[in-house]
Amino acid sequence: MGPALCLLSAAAFGAMAIFGKLAYDTGVSPGALLLVRFTLAAVLLGVVLLVRPGLRRAATDQRGNAPAGRPARTRGRVLATALGLGAIGYATQASLFFSSLELMDASLLALILYTYPVLVTVGAVLLGRDRLTPRRAAALVAASGGTLLVLLGAGGVSFHPLGALLAFGSAITYTIYILVADTVVHRLAPVALSALVMAGAAGSLGGRALLTGGVDLGFGAWGWFWLACIAVVSTVVAMLAFFAGLKRTGPSTAAILSTFEPVVTAALATLTLGETLTPMQLAGGALVLASVAVLQLRPGRTRTGTPPLGVSDRADAGRHPVPQPARDARSEPTAVAH
Repeated sequence: MGPALCLLSAAAFGAMAIFGKLAYDTGVSPGALLLVRFTLAAVLLGVVLLVRPGLRRAATDQRGNAPAGRPARTRGRVLATALGLGAIGYATQASLFFSSLELMDASLLALILYTYPVLVTVGAVLLGRDRLTPRRAAALVAASGGTLLVLLGAGGVSFHPLGALLAFGSAITYTIYILVADTVVHRLAPVALSALVMAGAAGSLGGRALLTGGVDLGFGAWGWFWLACIAVVSTVVAMLAFFAGLKRTGPSTAAILSTFEPVVTAALATLTLGETLTPMQLAGGALVLASVAVLQLRPGRTRTGTPPLGVSDRADAGRHPVPQPARDARSEPTAVAH
């Protein structure tokens, strides 16, 4: 069940760009898409927490304290940070993502976005949270070369320079979001933190809508259907399936299986939207995915027998959308829902 749940999560997240394209075709605007997505997801996650109260409890030590090695934080500060992650970080990342989706193919967008696990590794090294090993250096070179091939191979009319810039901006924003979220992920249960992030994003986008004259919700039933698919399938179901799969398989296997996400996006885009990737783009995408897979590989286990979980693991979990914590700053990280 564990691998199946991880693949289900990756497929659900990978379908989000396709649902977005189909929603645009029915007249849904990016502003309406984002507002409905986060509002509905926040409500659904709130219902999950009401039905399953046990999901509200964060991991603690035997004395009921937060994990060792983490600075003490007040409850109010943790909640404010979680809401801010949604209101500023996740809302901005999603806005850039869906703005880019208006300008370029979903498959190309997915490949550019999926540079974020490597960017998280770079950010962690620069912040002193991680060290640059030869393995990670090789992964960075492969990812950079792959991204360059993806961009150089985009000779069709679907390629848009501004769209590519927005896509890369989405990856950078998501990287910052993950690194900040790592400071509070130990203090709240994953589902509770995700609900707060969604609520923060919904509040931010709702406030923006009020200041800019509101959003048009007058689209037809098919528009609402695709928005429901984004909120339910590509947000709530995808995230909960990832957490369930992660619990059963461990971070390394879950992270590697998560690289299935952009593959699903590209395949669905070909089947439903008629999009195609050039051979050069396919080669570049393979390099990007290979670099992410390399970052998940770990040479061994810690003394306790538990695989170390670090930056590489936080990257993919962050995509979904809460990053998983590093157990020890000294343990060797790999780079995890999305």
